[in-house]
Amino acid sequence: MEFKDKQSIFLQIADFVCEQLLLGKWPANDRIPSVRDLAIDLEVNPNTVVRTYDFLQGKEIIYNKRGIGYFAAEDAPARIRQFRKERFLERELPEFFRTLYLLNISMNELEERYKAFVEEAFLAKNK
Repeated sequence: MEFKDKQSIFLQIADFVCEQLLLGKWPANDRIPSVRDLAIDLEVNPNTVVRTYDFLQGKEIIYNKRGIGYFAAEDAPARIRQFRKERFLERELPEFFRTLYLLNISMNELEERYKAFVEEAFLAKNK
């Protein structure tokens, strides 16, 4: 995994874990990689993964069974979508709107490109 400078590593790892959960690679109520295993896979300090898992546990996306390990919560995908939606609306959308305004991009142009993106990236794959 390549880390970016703009965001804390533990949050980037949290995004990675959330992506695995959303994609169904780590199903609900199944055990997820141990702190040590994930640290080795991602080539980070185990303390960083502990911080990530503490963060995700606080969001009730994962839970810990003492002595057994961490597990994906039953409703992890819904919680992840809600968390990411809030983060997007609060942090990323204002910057996105600013860029639209500064570049004089209309909502109509944006809508056309969005529809084309969805068609190409998602709908074409399902045919």
